Amino acid sequence: MKTSEVQVRVRYSETDQMGVVYHGNYLPYFEIGRVEWLREKGVSYKWMEENGVGLPIASLTLNYKKPARYDELLTVKTTFKSQSSVKIEFDCEIVNEQGELLTTMYIMLVFVNFQTGRPIPPPDYIKSILEKIEKEA
Repeated sequence: MKTSEVQVRVRYSETDQMGVVYHGNYLPYFEIGRVEWLREKGVSYKWMEENGVGLPIASLTLNYKKPARYDELLTVKTTFKSQSSVKIEFDCEIVNEQGELLTTMYIMLVFVNFQTGRPIPPPDYIKSILEKIEKEA
């Protein structure tokens, strides 16, 4: 499955005085989506890091379409886009309860060795998952 969905409810502390989500709070929503995408594939970020593999962000682009507001139930959609030697890419979006597109994001992450900080190919257990997803497409 290329796409994963997870829901988050906007908390009061994530908004400004007008009840609109502060722009910096979208990144944690997208992170929740990315972590859950991996979890659904049987990969725990925590386990991966405990085994010496990091996945830092190399590049991202956010596009704000409409504001998210206090107490809205948002759906974060994370879609695997591609994987190459050391990188993995996702397209993501957030929609509200009415299905309106609020925000989109493209993100590229790089697999790194925690000890050296150097890029590495994805571990075999992740590579096999990604290859299976690419074949389904």
